[in-house]
Amino acid sequence: MQTRSILSGACCLGLLAAAGIARGASLSNFDRQFMTLAARTDMVVAHEGQIAENQATRADVKNLASTLVQDQTDSYARLAALASKAGDSIPKGIDAAKDPAIRRLAHMKGRNFDRQFTQDELTANRQAIAVFKRETRRGHDADVKAYASSMIPVLEKHIHLAEDCLKPAHT
Repeated sequence: MQTRSILSGACCLGLLAAAGIARGASLSNFDRQFMTLAARTDMVVAHEGQIAENQATRADVKNLASTLVQDQTDSYARLAALASKAGDSIPKGIDAAKDPAIRRLAHMKGRNFDRQFTQDELTANRQAIAVFKRETRRGHDADVKAYASSMIPVLEKHIHLAEDCLKPAHT
C-alpha cells in the first residue's frame, strides 16, 4: 500500500514538473528570439540615452535621450514580466564595453556627438519597427504580439523626435 502511495505521489510530482517545463517551453523560438533581441535593444538604447543625457550639447537631443531612457526602461520591465509569465527569461545585462555604438558614442563630444547619437537612434528605431511589425505578423504568443504592437507607436515617436533633432534649423 505504501509503495502504491509513493508511486502515485511520484507520478503526480512528475506530471506537475512536466507541466512546469511545458509552461517554460510555451514560447516559440521565434517569440523567444524576438524577446531576446528586444531586451538587448532596450538595454543598449537606454545606455546610449544615459550617455547622451550627460554628453549632448543641445536641449532637444537631451530630451530625446531622456525619452529613450524612460521608454526603453519601461519596455524592458514589460518584457521581463512577459518572460516571467511564460516561464522564460530575457538577458539581464549587456557588455557595454563590447558594443561598438556605445564605445563610439562614449568618446564623442559636442555637435558631432549630437548628430551621431541622433542619427544612430533614427536608424535603430527604423530597424526596430520592422522587427516589431514582423513579430506582430509572424509571432505565436498573443501576449508577445500585443507587446510588439503596443511598442510600434513608441518607436515611431522616437523617430519623430530624432527627425526633429536633425532638421536644418538645429545644425
